[in-house]
Parts: sequence; structure tokens; C-alpha cells
Amino acid sequence: MDPNSLNLIKGAAGAGGGSVDLAVAHATTPFISVYPWDAGFGTKYSDPSTLPTGNGFKVAFSPDGADLVVTHSITPRISVYPWSSGFGTKYSDPGTAIPGTSRGCAFSHDGATIAVTHYSSPYISVYPWSSGFGTKYSDPGTAIPNTGFDAAFSPDGATIAVAHYDSPYISVYPWSSGFGTKYANPSTLPTSNGFNVAFSPDGADLAVGFYASPNVNVYPWSSGFGTKYANPSTLPAGHGYGIAFSADGADFAVAHMTSPYISVYPWSSGFGAKYADPSTLPTGTGRMPAFSPDGATIAVAHNTSPYISVYPWTSGTGFGTKYSDPSTLPAGVGNGVAFSPA
Repeated sequence: MDPNSLNLIKGAAGAGGGSVDLAVAHATTPFISVYPWDAGFGTKYSDPSTLPTGNGFKVAFSPDGADLVVTHSITPRISVYPWSSGFGTKYSDPGTAIPGTSRGCAFSHDGATIAVTHYSSPYISVYPWSSGFGTKYSDPGTAIPNTGFDAAFSPDGATIAVAHYDSPYISVYPWSSGFGTKYANPSTLPTSNGFNVAFSPDGADLAVGFYASPNVNVYPWSSGFGTKYANPSTLPAGHGYGIAFSADGADFAVAHMTSPYISVYPWSSGFGAKYADPSTLPTGTGRMPAFSPDGATIAVAHNTSPYISVYPWTSGTGFGTKYSDPSTLPAGVGNGVAFSPA
């Protein structure tokens, strides 16, 4: 599951249920910006005392909201902080260093494991997590063939999926404190490099966003791939860079390269008719979407100022009027976005 979706299933805040926090990973120092969110942006939290060392790519809160991780381009390539309405002192780096630029990250649903995908072999590194990194788990027996772009754990923690460069573009393994034997590839592969991967909140479906048309594939999942669901009647309009299910699984969002930069569909064991585009579009290539825990908000990180666009969301209706931008914008291309758990 995409880390944003992992966090969303923790529960619903409900209308008027109080604020959460909204984190954005971006391409310019300080590389991560976090804001209180309560039907609008609050004042940006102070930057961490130890900044990430390069372009921020993916951001995720732990399922209990007590930790915040950001992947980035320069050693140590991952930074994890205690989180309590502000950054604590950065945790020590993992004992086994990540060997290349990190792109994706995911906590397991119980928060006991953290996975990081990266540019250099073995392309994925997985560690026990308990307020700090444990000893890296052994690499999978069937290696990821090239750059790992994203990883997701199933809601029950029994499966880990990886989106990556080079065929088959998605690799899935049983997970039980280590990798099991890789599952057979789907009968219909993604058509190009995999960028993002997510399980539905009930674990019954597995989605992958990728480079070439149709830009997203979704499969039934039950200890193996089922037959790919039919493509949406209106395809995402470009490379499928980021995907997310809503917390209740009723909607599915794709952030993509070409206008309107985000496409959202009803989801019920297949795609419904695409919702109407927002009246104010994101200003450039969509990198990552996220739904809030209560399902009342949808955010999309994108590559042109203001780098983040956030909208009210009503399932069955769609986008509301875009919220005002934060008073302090993210400082560069928005690559990742996540809401904290409720």
C-alpha cells in the first residue's frame, strides 16, 4: 500500500474532528515542509534541526503518527524523525547504508517494519523499526531487476509489493519478517516502468502506476494476481506517477504528467466514470496524491509553484473549490505528500 493510504485506514476524524498534519517532500532545501491542517493550512512547523541532505522524494507518517520519514537523494538517503506536532531529533541512520538515491518508503501496518526503495542494487532495503532502525533483512531471493521506485505492504502485513524499472515492472513477495518466494507475475504486465504501488484498504486489490499508456493497472489480489481490471474509460492523461485509494476504498486517485494532472475515479472492484476535474487545476505535473483520514480532503503534490494543491473532497460528488495556498510554500518541486493519521 502507498504510505499515504496506510495511514488513512487508521480511522476517520469525522467532520469537525480536529486537525491533522500535512507533509510535503520537495526538491529544494529544507526538502520537507509540514503544516497543521484543519480545513486549511496552518503556519508551517519549524524545520528539523538536522535537514534531509538532498531532494525530498517520498514522505510517510508511521501508522501511529509518532514518526515521520522522508527519502532523499544524498547520503544517508533517508531521514526519520520523531513527530509530535513538530520534529524531534533525527533518528540514527541505518547500520546498513542505503546504496543509492532513495525514492519510495513504506511502514508496515503495525509500524514494525520500514521499506525503502532506491536506485542501486538490491533496489529495496527493509529494516525492523522500533523508534529506530534494526538490522537490515536479507535481500529477496528473486532480485528486483532495476531501480525500485516504490513499495507497499498489504494491510495484513503478509505481502510486500515493489514498483520498479524493467519488466515485469511490479514484483510482489510474501512477507513475514523477511521476503518469501516471489509471486508469479500478473498475466497482463504494466506496459513500462513502475512508479508507484498501493493496496486497497481491504487488501483485495493491488494497483500500480507506470510510465506508458494506460498509465495504471489494478488487479484483484489474493495471495497472487487475479485478472487485470478493465482500464478506466477515461485514461489518466500521461505517466502515472502517483496513486492512492481513499480511506474507505470508494475512490482512487492518479497523479500524472499531463493536464489535468490528477484524475479521480469511483472504485468498486473496477473503475467508475472519472469525476469532473477541479475548477482550479494543479499548475503542473502531478507527482503524488493523498486523501485525508476522514476522506474530506484530497491533496496533490506537483512540479510547479505552489507545488501543492489541496481541495475539499466528497465521494460521489468530487472536488470542491481549491483551498488557499500555504503562507509559506514548499521550496521546490512537490514530489510527495502525506496526511498524518487521525
